[in-house]
Amino acid sequence: MTDIKITAEEINVLSCIDWVMTPQSGGIDIFIGTVRDATKGKKVIRLEFEAYENMALTEMRKIAKEILAKWPVHKILIHHRTGLLKIGEIPVVIAVSAAHRDAAFDACRYAIDTLKQTVPIWKKEVFEDGEVWVAAHP
Repeated sequence: MTDIKITAEEINVLSCIDWVMTPQSGGIDIFIGTVRDATKGKKVIRLEFEAYENMALTEMRKIAKEILAKWPVHKILIHHRTGLLKIGEIPVVIAVSAAHRDAAFDACRYAIDTLKQTVPIWKKEVFEDGEVWVAAHP
């Protein structure tokens, strides 16, 4: 079972965790990406995320399908934000539940690593002295 979303709204981490919980799950692994205050020694003011939404959702669903085929997991959630985010806000949450922790850990890592490589999401890093567009997950 999967929950895949791209949203301009704030991601509620507790709701994400609640969604992946099942009575059969002995482990839940969650990755929470947050906006940090510096990149390569430069002070970050904010980030702006854009996505090619239809293709991004297709790629995110593909990641979930690959995980379900590779690991014995119960539920997979992948949520990513778009729009302007301030320091400390959450642009991405990935949550995976499974009977055992190894499957949950491995699947969660695979999800974020693959998302970084394949999903068409871009971010603009806004610094004190300028800005630059980069892949959201280089």
